[in-house]
Amino acid sequence: MKTKIIIPIFPLSGVIFFPNTNLPLNIFEPRYIEVVDYALNNNSNIGLIQQQESGALYSVGCMGKITSCRKTSEGGYMINLIGEDCFKLKSEIKSKKIFRLAEVRAYSNQNNKDILDLNKLNTSELLREYKQFMAGRGLEINLSYFKQAEKTNTIKFIAMATPFSSAEKQMLLETVSTKELFKKLITLLQYYNLVGSSSIN
Repeated sequence: MKTKIIIPIFPLSGVIFFPNTNLPLNIFEPRYIEVVDYALNNNSNIGLIQQQESGALYSVGCMGKITSCRKTSEGGYMINLIGEDCFKLKSEIKSKKIFRLAEVRAYSNQNNKDILDLNKLNTSELLREYKQFMAGRGLEINLSYFKQAEKTNTIKFIAMATPFSSAEKQMLLETVSTKELFKKLITLLQYYNLVGSSSIN
């Protein structure tokens, strides 16, 4: 019998992260301070998931474990999350807490074939499109960091950092294969480079 996974939910629009990536967060709202307190007193896991304009949650998010936590002078927290498994939202849990709890089903989006496929990918095209996209928004990107980084980290970082719409970011998060994530990223960047990045909603 599988153990139920119940975690506090941190809903954020326009923010995603992936397994094996880091996400620093500045926590200052009372409800999210309580999320951190709850996590620290349990298994240190928080579910990061995007919220739609209606207030409803998307069905897929990423579970993160708090790896560092520092109290701020204002009473909040500076935390770092490291992504663990992605999860599918099963149901929200009714409680008297001021934050949201949910039962989730964790799943992995990594496999051995994915790793082999990545060895064949040429990230140079992705980096060129990313640099052009950011330049169109008046931001200069130093590509020297990416020359040292692993391909998986480069692909995931660009998916997380590029200011796509919430729906587009969700589409990227729900992509199971890193190879497919690579293809979708290039397609999105090429589209916006063609029509102008200012067209993002």
